[in-house]
Amino acid sequence: MEEEIGSFLKSLEVEKGYSVNTLIAYRNDLQQFLRYLKEQSARKGAIASWSDVNKQDLIAFILFLKSEREYSSATVARKVAAVKSFFHYLVTEQHLPEDPSATLDSPKVRKYLPKAISKEEVDQLLAAPAAVDSARGRRDRAIMELLYATGMRVSEVVSLDVGDVDPASGTVRCLGKGNKERVIPIHDRAIRAVEDYLERSRLQLLKKPDQKALFLNHRGNRLTRQGLWLIIRRYVEQLGIKAPVTPHTLRHSFATHLLNGGADLRNVQELLGHANISTTQVYTQVSSDRLRSAYDAAHPRAKRDPDEEE
Repeated sequence: MEEEIGSFLKSLEVEKGYSVNTLIAYRNDLQQFLRYLKEQSARKGAIASWSDVNKQDLIAFILFLKSEREYSSATVARKVAAVKSFFHYLVTEQHLPEDPSATLDSPKVRKYLPKAISKEEVDQLLAAPAAVDSARGRRDRAIMELLYATGMRVSEVVSLDVGDVDPASGTVRCLGKGNKERVIPIHDRAIRAVEDYLERSRLQLLKKPDQKALFLNHRGNRLTRQGLWLIIRRYVEQLGIKAPVTPHTLRHSFATHLLNGGADLRNVQELLGHANISTTQVYTQVSSDRLRSAYDAAHPRAKRDPDEEE
């Protein structure tokens, strides 16, 4: 049963070009499902191969995730999606005659709008590292300036190598989901922050001359996603910002503030690296009220009569 999981993951990597993080998530979800089946098999028997798994086993697994593990609906839905994709693969590759998950309904997920913070809060956050005159302070400033200036995902930022940033052209090259490359423009303030880090700080953090990673931790290794999250949290707590802020919040704020400023939705989609514009359209719900306020403030004579019909 382990062998089939390995083959499935290999197909996702080679044929579909899934990222390392996505492959890890699939592996973890399927391994958890397999452990559950083995535990049930030890109690009840009869599950020796994937052909022994039926729809009732899948329903029991969902109930296990919801009741015993108390996972959120989004997490359960993700794990079920991984299992359904796996069984579809087994049928496609003729390892199974039928798909036991074919008629299985995926759990409904409550959709939450992305959380953005105000421009004032962003300014506070970006200014905080400047008060720390050290290699880490300059690194942190470069990271946060780059996050907000580009809207890159956390995984994309920590995956950057030194050569991916081109100060001369004011751009950064990154690999997004599915190893799709995109080149994003960077404004001058972010460029200066990155150059300052490269010129004055990266060498202080560097331990191995052949290290290509742009952002390094105190051990001289590539900064991790968890490490970046801890950096942001430290400054948020230091500033006393009450809103929940993560590295991804800067991505949300980047998109929301662009749309508030009248940016074209298609351009924002390209900058964020969204494959489907419907993903980007979520941000229009966040920004629509602010856009109306900004428009009314800029065009006071254009305000509608409150008695006018919509």
